[in-house]
Amino acid sequence: MDLPERESMEFDVVIVGAGPAGLSAAIRLKQVDPGLSVVVLEKGAEVGAHIVSGAVMDPVGIDRLLPGWRDEDDHPFKVPVTDDQFLVLGKSASFRVPHFLMPPLMNNAGNYIVSLGNVCRWLATKAEELGVEIYPGFAASEVLYNDAGAVIGVATGDMGVGKDGQPGPGYTRGMALLGKYVLIGEGVRGSLAKQLIARFGLDKDREPQKFGIGFKEIWEVQPEHHKPGLVQHSFGWPLDMKTGGGSFLYHLDDNTVAVGFVVHLNYKNPYLFPFEEFQRFKTHPAIRKTFEGGKRLSYGARAISEGGYQSVPKLSFPGGALIGCSAGLVNVPRIKGSHNAILSGMLAAEKIAEAIADGRANDEPATIEEGWRDGPIGADLRKVRNVKPLWSRFGTILGVGLGGLDMWTNQLFGVSLFGTLKHGKTDAAALEPASGHSKIEYPKPDGVLTFDRLSSVYLSNTNHDEDQPVHLHVSDPALQQSSEHDVYDGPSARYCPAGVYEWVEEEGEPRYVINAQNCVHCKTCDIKDPNQNINWVPPQGGEGPVYMNM
Repeated sequence: MDLPERESMEFDVVIVGAGPAGLSAAIRLKQVDPGLSVVVLEKGAEVGAHIVSGAVMDPVGIDRLLPGWRDEDDHPFKVPVTDDQFLVLGKSASFRVPHFLMPPLMNNAGNYIVSLGNVCRWLATKAEELGVEIYPGFAASEVLYNDAGAVIGVATGDMGVGKDGQPGPGYTRGMALLGKYVLIGEGVRGSLAKQLIARFGLDKDREPQKFGIGFKEIWEVQPEHHKPGLVQHSFGWPLDMKTGGGSFLYHLDDNTVAVGFVVHLNYKNPYLFPFEEFQRFKTHPAIRKTFEGGKRLSYGARAISEGGYQSVPKLSFPGGALIGCSAGLVNVPRIKGSHNAILSGMLAAEKIAEAIADGRANDEPATIEEGWRDGPIGADLRKVRNVKPLWSRFGTILGVGLGGLDMWTNQLFGVSLFGTLKHGKTDAAALEPASGHSKIEYPKPDGVLTFDRLSSVYLSNTNHDEDQPVHLHVSDPALQQSSEHDVYDGPSARYCPAGVYEWVEEEGEPRYVINAQNCVHCKTCDIKDPNQNINWVPPQGGEGPVYMNM
């Protein structure tokens, strides 16, 4: 079928993703050269709608980007960290790790407990004041190339396409946004970043990227249980000692507490149910008392990049660069990535502004790749590069202990006893057949402290038009049955935090059902499917969750 030609708009720089990296890049571009034309595309219905993060934020990036922010009244950094606790959980007891044992870089003094979504909303106002154009509700679905193979822009997805893939009554062709350079800041496992990494071999000579699935709820708690500024991290129960992960409780203002749980996606047991592990975690005696008499306000989930220093792909490519979590710049033991996202956006902006000032366009801004490892991002990630592989290799107790030792030697002597360790398998390849594991019995939710997935998804304000093509593409349905179902016993029905996938029996045969309208855009299926048989692509712009204060 012949489609109408796309309308196009031209800019100096096109940025995909209104997260901390994309917005910081946009702000820095205009700071360096106010005459540059800059556009930011955001697939969420509004800036911040798809942002989920803990978040305790190191202000190092904001201090560089907007040095006078502390003198303003409307900034979102209202709750400084006042108390920092680290717990090891057993089934019914807990042990607080003394501060003197913790490596200094794990100290949260000077950091702030924030809603990263609100930080992005604030950054968006700063960008717009400088003349940046921001288009929420527009999902970039395609990378555009010139005849030489360089990136020259992106196209937004067509709107009004029916389930059958044909244009419906409200059909609108997507827009082409062309630029001298394109920055990709989609977040973890972005669909365009994935294509660009494959096309340009950006992961050559890098270790496989590693991931976790992170869950978060915000609760309004009783005043006597609220301690503004308290940061509490833990690891251990309910996960076994071979399964990586941990938790956080962050006490914000207005009697609200953010509680979260992360499961490393290199787990082996296909019967593991990460959402249920999160719910079970809240029942621990050291945790549940915080929520007695409280009310759950919101829920969200998102994949987290965990590969770190040795898994960061080459950032630059012909016509642009990867920034932020599209590049995997999270510091895993600190559970922080927004500071590096901001710094990466600034670095890319400065190098691209220089290139444009020199009259260049659509070539490779290689100085971005050359600059990050020797700068503050590289210094931050290099110190902790072995924590994740040590944890994966030796389990929670020994692995975390060795990781702590490695951070101390890096801090004190600038060297590691282990060199730079490899990650080995991808998270998809780590899953083992169901025949080698037993099913895990999880308690039923009580509706007071613990909940089911569907009532949780309701709190995420997720919505998708059902009359559109499913945005979760199963490449080979036969393989999904013969392997995902028959060999692994359908782990997608458990690893998805939104109940998107299920296997149902029809006339004695299994049938795969995809409830795409539930999808919260976490990308776990794209990461953990054992055959890499599921490909996540953006639905129509503006759809998905609408997170508030997350």
